[in-house]
Amino acid sequence: MKLLWRGVAASVGVVAFLGLGSCGRPSLEDAKLSDRQLNLEEYFDGKTVAYGQFKDRFGTVRRRFKVEIDGAWDGKTLTLKEQFAYADGTAEVRNWSLTKTGDDSWTGTAPGVQGQATGREVGDTFNWTYTIDLPMPDGETMRVAFDDWMWLQEDGRLLNIAYMERFGVTLGEVTIFFEQRP
Repeated sequence: MKLLWRGVAASVGVVAFLGLGSCGRPSLEDAKLSDRQLNLEEYFDGKTVAYGQFKDRFGTVRRRFKVEIDGAWDGKTLTLKEQFAYADGTAEVRNWSLTKTGDDSWTGTAPGVQGQATGREVGDTFNWTYTIDLPMPDGETMRVAFDDWMWLQEDGRLLNIAYMERFGVTLGEVTIFFEQRP
C-alpha cells in the first residue's frame, strides 16, 4: 500500500510539473490594459536600443545583453539590423526582414530561422513565434522555439517576454525592454 501511494504521489508530481510549463502564457484575447495601438513599422523605424536577460526554467539568470537595432520601413517590409553585445563579451548580429501581410499580421525571416516567423498585432500587443538555430556561447547552435510577446508601455518602451522551448519543454524566458532613440 505504501508503494502504491508513492507511485500516486510521484504521478501527481509529474503531472503538476508538466502542467507548469503551460501556465501563465499570455493570449491575444487577454483583456487590454490600455487603449494604445502598437504599430511595429512605426516603432522600429529608426534606431532602437534594448536591454535584456535570459532566465532558465529554475529562475537563474544565465545571460545578459544589450541590442542596438537599426530599423527601416519601406511601406511593406521592415528590416531590422540587430547587434547583440553579451555581458560575457560575446557578440552576435541578426538581420530580420519582416513583411506586413495584413492589417495586423506579419511574417519574417532571419538567418537561422527555420521557415518563416509569424506574428499578429492586437491593440498594444504583438505575438511573434518562430524556430531558430540559436548561437550558443561555445560556438555551437541549439534549435529552439520562441513564443515572443511584446506590450507597448505607457512611457513608450516596449516590454518583451519570450518563452523559449526545445522539444516542447520550456527552457526559460527572455525579458527585454526596447527604447526608441532619436
